[in-house]
Amino acid sequence: MRWSWAVLLLAGCSAGQVGPPSAGDIDEGWQVTVYYTAVESFHSGPTVPVRGCSDIDCENGDDVLGTFPRSFAKAVQDEGTGRTVDGRYLNWSHDKGYWLDTEPRDSFGKPLQPFVSAAADGLRTGSRIKLVSCGQTPEGGNVDAVVCQKLASSSWQITDEFTPGLGGERHIDLYLGEETGQAFTESPWYTTFARAVLEIHQPS
Repeated sequence: MRWSWAVLLLAGCSAGQVGPPSAGDIDEGWQVTVYYTAVESFHSGPTVPVRGCSDIDCENGDDVLGTFPRSFAKAVQDEGTGRTVDGRYLNWSHDKGYWLDTEPRDSFGKPLQPFVSAAADGLRTGSRIKLVSCGQTPEGGNVDAVVCQKLASSSWQITDEFTPGLGGERHIDLYLGEETGQAFTESPWYTTFARAVLEIHQPS
């Protein structure tokens, strides 16, 4: 999505409205969720051994990859990627299991890009997405203005896929990059928008 951005109005963002869209296919009624790379140093508590592949060129391996906090291993399975304390990445996918890597990867094996990579069932890979309106919270309240502004001013592209069963019609998942603290999933950044409006440019 490399076009001129609509002006983001703070008052409008608090109500879920970002601004006038540029030319493109406008689609309403989207659910927006986010995903992130877990960071081992922000996790503690009981540890568990994790088995898998020692590199990306393997599937469903049985090598001992290390012992990690249980909450970190669970977050990697939920979100798909995690950075270990030694700087490597522990990745996970439903068809491959855990593996160690030098990058957080998308479903196609390419590095994830913060505030660029996204997944959405029904949209072709390479589609460019603009968040025109953040909509509202699932409970019908105002979305967080700072989060709305950042997500709406970012250039999203469909480069990833949902784990089967987690997507659905009019549901887009946006990649934020690494979690920023121990309570990241309780922060405004770990959010869900309802009734959002997207501008969609699908490749021909």
